Amino acid sequence: MTAASWSGPPIVVVGIGADGWEGLGRVAREAIAGCAVLFGAQRQLALVPVDSAVERVAWPSPLVPALSGLFERYSGARICVLASGDPMFYGIGVTLARLFGAGALRVLPQASSASLACARLGWALAEVPVVSAVGRPVETVLPELTDRRRVLVLSADEHTPGRIAELLRGNGLGASTVTVLAQLGGPDEQIRAATAQSWGLPVGDPLNIVAVECVADAEGPRATRIPGLSDGLFGGDGQLTKSEVRALTLAALAPAPGELLWDVGGGSGSIAIEWCRTHPNCRAVTFERLEHRRRQIATNAAALGVPHVVVRGEVRTEVESTESAPPDAIFVGGGVTQDGLLETCWSHLRHGGRLVANAVTAESEALLLTWAKAHGGELRKFQIYRAEPLGTFTAWRPQLPVAQWSVRKA
Repeated sequence: MTAASWSGPPIVVVGIGADGWEGLGRVAREAIAGCAVLFGAQRQLALVPVDSAVERVAWPSPLVPALSGLFERYSGARICVLASGDPMFYGIGVTLARLFGAGALRVLPQASSASLACARLGWALAEVPVVSAVGRPVETVLPELTDRRRVLVLSADEHTPGRIAELLRGNGLGASTVTVLAQLGGPDEQIRAATAQSWGLPVGDPLNIVAVECVADAEGPRATRIPGLSDGLFGGDGQLTKSEVRALTLAALAPAPGELLWDVGGGSGSIAIEWCRTHPNCRAVTFERLEHRRRQIATNAAALGVPHVVVRGEVRTEVESTESAPPDAIFVGGGVTQDGLLETCWSHLRHGGRLVANAVTAESEALLLTWAKAHGGELRKFQIYRAEPLGTFTAWRPQLPVAQWSVRKA
């Protein structure tokens, strides 16, 4: 069902908090009372007085695949949907707007859990990132965690706070304070706090949000969203774009929120991982022909907070099974001289997209020169030196020089 196909009355989406019916305003109550069908989770439906004559329909599981058929069944009826707090803040309102279009909805929001949490803690809502762990691995929060930063995490259930504490301990942030705010705005509201290191709070209410005040260990790893993470953060067999060249490569790829990268010849997955760390909405598919490296890429991606990186096999055999949307950028870090590889990448790159290829051998460098003559772009060559001990002295050890071709597909 598409947005243009919805011909019934506007779907009213009402945000309801833990304070239930008493917390709703007159307009929201009238919208619920005036509908013929009321959708919502069992918990939300139970908040509406039983004397209401509307038909109540609890959401099925899984929800999203069933939505089109469910609404089609009640097409033409006056429909009201109950949502938690603000329906457009990680809520069902966002899903319905994508499915039917904004014109098909009338949204009546309440305060979001993030707004209520910041109100209780005295935090500036505009300055606090919010990460959802609902339907996502808890590791997704990792890119936001840096010393002295405040972060809110939307919990999947009552076990999420403990998992967050464990995640903090395992990433050099054990001294961080973890505050669990449950049933915010309702009569059973509860706020509890402990450090991640001394975590021992019992499992509480499943309706909660977690606030983290980050305190990093002095000797712990430092991993920000800025490209060029330490090489030691990536496990693997040494097939890795080194830190300095990786930072220069990401600068040439120029990621923007929501863009899709193909990382060809993934190795340890460092380029795809750092691409996705630059913004929560960035996506990446990495192609790697060796199975043990594919497993390592998935492990590295989860450990660095971007478990949504998609890992595929050799690009020329896997390209047709990859998502249909053409990539916004392609990085070729290995296999440049394989027959047809650059041609495959170029043909699938969207118009206006960027391609960046690195070469360390004379043969692959010569191929980049040929392609640059045909398609333009910029050629650069990097030589990185690292200081290493030489007896009682220090010497500069050169890394392999890297030739780089970056081009935009006109």
